[in-house]
Amino acid sequence: MIEEQYLPMYRHSLAHILAKAVIKFYGDEKIQIAIGPQIDNGFYYDFGLPHAITEADFPAIEKLMNEAIKKGDDFVRQEVTKKEALEIFADQKYKVELINDLPEGETITIYKTGDFVDLCRGPHVSNTKDLQSAAFKIASTSSAYWRGDEHNDVLQRVYVYAYPSKGELKEYLDFLAEAKARDHKVLGPQLDLFFFDQNAPGMPYWLPNGLRMLNTILQYWREEHETLGYHEVATPLLNKNALWVTSGHWDHYRNGMFVMEDKDDDSIWGLKPMNCPNSVVIYKRKRHSYKEFPLRYSDSDVLHRKEKSGELNGLLRVQMFRQDDSHNYVTEDQIAEEVNNILDIADRFYGIFGLTYRPELSTRPDDFMGEISLWDRAEAELKAILDKRYGKDGYDINEGDGAFYGPKIDIIMKDCLGRQWQMGTVQLDFQLPRNFGIVYVAADNTEKIPVIIHRVIYGSLERFMGILIEQFKGSFPFWLAPTQVGIVPIREEHNEYAREVAKVLRKNSIHIELDTSDTHMNNKIKNYKHYKVPYVVVIGNEEVENKTVSINLRDGRQVHGIKIADFVKMCNYMNRVKCLDLIAGVDEVIPETDCCC
Repeated sequence: MIEEQYLPMYRHSLAHILAKAVIKFYGDEKIQIAIGPQIDNGFYYDFGLPHAITEADFPAIEKLMNEAIKKGDDFVRQEVTKKEALEIFADQKYKVELINDLPEGETITIYKTGDFVDLCRGPHVSNTKDLQSAAFKIASTSSAYWRGDEHNDVLQRVYVYAYPSKGELKEYLDFLAEAKARDHKVLGPQLDLFFFDQNAPGMPYWLPNGLRMLNTILQYWREEHETLGYHEVATPLLNKNALWVTSGHWDHYRNGMFVMEDKDDDSIWGLKPMNCPNSVVIYKRKRHSYKEFPLRYSDSDVLHRKEKSGELNGLLRVQMFRQDDSHNYVTEDQIAEEVNNILDIADRFYGIFGLTYRPELSTRPDDFMGEISLWDRAEAELKAILDKRYGKDGYDINEGDGAFYGPKIDIIMKDCLGRQWQMGTVQLDFQLPRNFGIVYVAADNTEKIPVIIHRVIYGSLERFMGILIEQFKGSFPFWLAPTQVGIVPIREEHNEYAREVAKVLRKNSIHIELDTSDTHMNNKIKNYKHYKVPYVVVIGNEEVENKTVSINLRDGRQVHGIKIADFVKMCNYMNRVKCLDLIAGVDEVIPETDCCC
């Protein structure tokens, strides 16, 4: 068994074994070797090859790796001069470049493993047989620019999974299989939720099913925030750059914006990447009193942020998205109460989806704006709130990762696969009010500068949707499902009653689909199961005669002879309580079931 602290050394040693195997695989054909670092789940090695390695080649290369391991060659470290290193690697142009870039006086080491030599700092295992207990599997190949520069050669990168034991490798492969089964980039188009088009990279096209889900989430957000005293606004998608110059975003965020020029008047415009400056414009339109505070302007406008194509990742990293945003204007003595109220909202909103999070305090970055004394005060305020609410061990500190205008509490959410995502955020801002010169009239009739609390709960709604698709594997809770009930009349003579049932359900705001086509009943049911519809209502002679419905539940159960009124009651209950269970809480309809909420 390989001890965890030695795993990087084993993985890097295996990278040498991979390079040795690839050289042998190509035989007399000349190849160029580049670099082979260890990574979180194994390692990779970059090669310049005469022809690409394909998936069909993986078993042969793995066999050569195992043969090299069994051979029992020592890993021999040797210090060499720069001149000697250049001679050793004279026919390896990437190694020559690395050697020439080394500073004068740098110790240069090579490692020999049998007939294979590599430029490397090490360390490595003593002998290839030390790797026999390790478990590895070639994962994939991809293209990679030499040294990450698009102007350099394109190399082939070979990724390898590597773990201390076969059991741990299997565990990781099982994790990957589960991740693949939950992948929102596959499930989204499969369930007709969204898709992407090459003419709008990173900008999802929301289909009726997906938009219905998105609107359901937003409707819940609106209803909850309405009761909490939030005022929803909407502002222009496009602004002249003067707004962003005043806010400070032009200096700090210009490269992340989509910018255009109006040649008629030489003005420069930007698609808004965030809502903060527009919120301040709304605030400035009239005089405000402390009696109005906290003053909360929420919005869910579409935003655009320019990303590198290689960083786009389905809904998890996009260029067009919405945020459940709000900018809350408060006095300094209201900060603690308001931040705690926001975290209460986060607890409730995440809880209904079965999601958990851990807060993280992000402090002053290098490119901060404003006075250090204000930053110190803001950071101290947030730290005191976190200490009191979660305890000193209940949150993390991310030094230097605050916004340029203020420190923040980030909501770091763990998804169903154990990955962490920064979702919501609560940002304390003493700077933008000063940039825009906004004030409020205090109790003593003097003008004072408010504090702005920037906050989102879901964060990017697109990212949140991607996580929800994976969280529920496409089988959404009833209240969130785009189609809640599919109605299947068995034969044509059952269509009239099926339409009556559909009318009653629609009247109660239940999302239904009715299939009166000539398709066989089993195919209709199969289609609804493909879309993971929670309840499929089947209507035949008995249902028409007794004015009832029979229900096929998504989990395989069947319930017969349910009165329409009781079925409506059950559906309304599931919509109202936002229950995670498929069916729950209506004992007279489904006996012996309890609500999970």
